[in-house]
Amino acid sequence: MSQTVSPLAPKTFPDLPPVAGVRFATAEAGIRYRNRTDVLLMLFERGTTVAGVFTRSKCPSAPVEWCEAKLAAGRARALVVNSGNANAFTGKAGRAAVKRTAELAAEAAGCKPREVFLASTGVIGEPLDASKFEGVLTDCAARAADGPWLDAAKAIMTTDTFPKVATRTVDLGGVPVTLVGIAKGAGMIAPDMATMLSFVVTDAPIAAPVLQGLLDRGVIDTFNALTIDGDTSTSDTLLMFATGAAAARGAPVIEESRDKRLAEFRAALFDLMGDLARQVARDGEGARKFVTINVTGATSKRSARRIAMSIANSPLVKTAIAGEDANWGRVVMAVGKAGEPAERDRLAIWFGDIRVAFRGARDPDYDEAAASAYMRRDEIELKVDLALGEASDTVWTCDLTKEYVAINGDYRS
Repeated sequence: MSQTVSPLAPKTFPDLPPVAGVRFATAEAGIRYRNRTDVLLMLFERGTTVAGVFTRSKCPSAPVEWCEAKLAAGRARALVVNSGNANAFTGKAGRAAVKRTAELAAEAAGCKPREVFLASTGVIGEPLDASKFEGVLTDCAARAADGPWLDAAKAIMTTDTFPKVATRTVDLGGVPVTLVGIAKGAGMIAPDMATMLSFVVTDAPIAAPVLQGLLDRGVIDTFNALTIDGDTSTSDTLLMFATGAAAARGAPVIEESRDKRLAEFRAALFDLMGDLARQVARDGEGARKFVTINVTGATSKRSARRIAMSIANSPLVKTAIAGEDANWGRVVMAVGKAGEPAERDRLAIWFGDIRVAFRGARDPDYDEAAASAYMRRDEIELKVDLALGEASDTVWTCDLTKEYVAINGDYRS
């Protein structure tokens, strides 16, 4: 983990309330790191439903495969997360480690291994020693409590410099229900489903198929609108657990995605997921600038997304932002290479409110001093108008600095 906290880190963290039906504890298992927690055990009451989305990598980790196989049942009693080792590209040994970890967790939680969900993050290609969980998970189960959530978020960090947490409270059929989410991620972030690891819990009584529909839709403009470096992890996992405990207070059980009572909950969930995604961008490895990219005037949302991601993932654009250089030429390059409909002589580009390019050339009123002053900000907004259609899209990223190279140049050292 980097020793320098990102300058984009939040100054304070929200008060994170307990979620009825959820308890958790963390521990130091010495998987890779020393003198820091690296294991999280979360326990759920009977009746908890679960949904998830995972990496589309063709080289998924063993925990991802385990979760995908267990998701169809829609029920969960425990979650085990470890940092420091991704248990990816580990063959039969990796699958055996997953099975043993689930068995240990099931013993600790008093449930079946099929009700245990797993996630691992860290180095790829190194075997995970499941014996390190022996005793640790039993101890965690004995100590499990309903807080503090920051401890849970810290235990799943790798090169993150701050824990990522969010919470929302919303009415469901006239009854307040709570959502709490945690996430980790700082590098190898170009989600093709979610962020590297993220877990959301709620006391709302929502059927698993409805939860699944919410996540499938929710990732599109939140975690999937995020990139740090263009690299999709083998371990990407987003899981959501609904304990249903709020039913005892009169909350209605939601069994249909079309249920109108779900509208406020859906909006709150998507807002929470977007919050977590932006926090990941703010903690990109070596990041000094948080960057929002807006593409308008596209022929379709898909086209706008592809162009926005082309800009966001361009090393030349990202290093120009790191160098505080309003180099719109690099933006033009990224638009042109995206392979989507674009016409040079219709293009307009803004850095913040400053239009730097217009109709295929430098803006006639361009002010270098003003643009340079804007680029010195911690938060940069870059807008591209294609002037071809009505579609638009927004993605989030960060700059690319020397520290990113340093972190990744000796990650396994």
